[in-house]
Amino acid sequence: MPVYVFRGRNVQSNESITGERFSASPQALAATLRREQIAPISIREKKGPGMSWSPRRKVSQSEVAIFTRQFAVMLNAGLPLVQCLEAIGSQHANAAFRNILEQVRSDVEGGATLSDAMARHPRVFDPLFTNMIAAGEAGGMLDAILQRLSTFIEKIVKLKRAVRSAMIYPAIILFVAVTVVTVIMWKVIPVFRTLFEGFNVELPLITRMVIAASSFVESYILFIVAALGLAAFGIRAYYRTENGRHIVDSSLLKVPILGDILRKIAVARFTRTLATLLTSGVPILEGLDITSKTSGNAVLEDVVKQLRKQIEEGKTLAEPMRLSRFFPAMVVQMISVGESTGELDNMLVKVADYYEDEVDVVVTNLLTIMEPVLMVILGVIVGTIVIAMYMPLFKLIRVLSGA
Repeated sequence: MPVYVFRGRNVQSNESITGERFSASPQALAATLRREQIAPISIREKKGPGMSWSPRRKVSQSEVAIFTRQFAVMLNAGLPLVQCLEAIGSQHANAAFRNILEQVRSDVEGGATLSDAMARHPRVFDPLFTNMIAAGEAGGMLDAILQRLSTFIEKIVKLKRAVRSAMIYPAIILFVAVTVVTVIMWKVIPVFRTLFEGFNVELPLITRMVIAASSFVESYILFIVAALGLAAFGIRAYYRTENGRHIVDSSLLKVPILGDILRKIAVARFTRTLATLLTSGVPILEGLDITSKTSGNAVLEDVVKQLRKQIEEGKTLAEPMRLSRFFPAMVVQMISVGESTGELDNMLVKVADYYEDEVDVVVTNLLTIMEPVLMVILGVIVGTIVIAMYMPLFKLIRVLSGA
């Protein structure tokens, strides 16, 4: 978010106040200042070299989880809130996060609540985080809420690592395979082609096919690279649109094996998020609203919005979940039991634990199977090229031996 320089006057003491704050807009900052009993006089965006200190490096969820855990421990030990923020921020290695924590500390010192101060940095503290902090402040159990938050974020980070484990290894193997084959086609095959042209013999079909592919790659290598780059950029840009994100996420869920993994990850994240919010005292309608925004899957986001609408009309959570057909029957049954016994939050935690373990097992098994399969595919491709190039040589040797 941009940084704004403001000047105002304290309504109670009539004292002049100046400062700098992150805000989505001047109007949002003015509204925040008024809530803090500060009458804004002027607000302007800070530009130029003075903004060189502004956060540039991305703050990872792992860093947020560590911060949350440290914050909870220090509050539980009896340290004042501002002192906790100052101690953690001053020693943080990430300059971007350090600047954000310094701004949060400054806002809290200026009279803002911790949740409001964190809400001004939505790229680091999402709505789920700030709503739970607000619930903790209202209930006087901020340290306990922070402990739950740190556990929740650590679980989400673990799920993301499982996805990366399922995607990165085959992606690396495929990248190496494509690179090796491209180099062979671009640099090695033309040498054999020149050699074969002097033989004046008919080449086998497979050899002619490989040489034709090599000629295409050699002639259009720059266009191929540019097309691949543009395709990657286009897909990424399309995914950032609302319609594109929904189509891509929906298509991925239909892919064999991968779709099953992504569905389990989505269910685990949904149940973990909703359980954490309900346990922290957030109402279920507000919890579903927050969960839909942090689901990480466009299909699930639409489903959760429909769940919220149905509950507003007086239905239970399990009934519309069953009709959505997104959730497995076991999940619906467990949530139905949780609602009937008044243990919905505990049941959601059990579902999340089960599906997180399922994802770990499936990903481990998938990687175990994919390693030899990808190596065999790479071997077949390279082996086919080698055989195609040596078949004419074997034919020439037989001709020369007969002569």
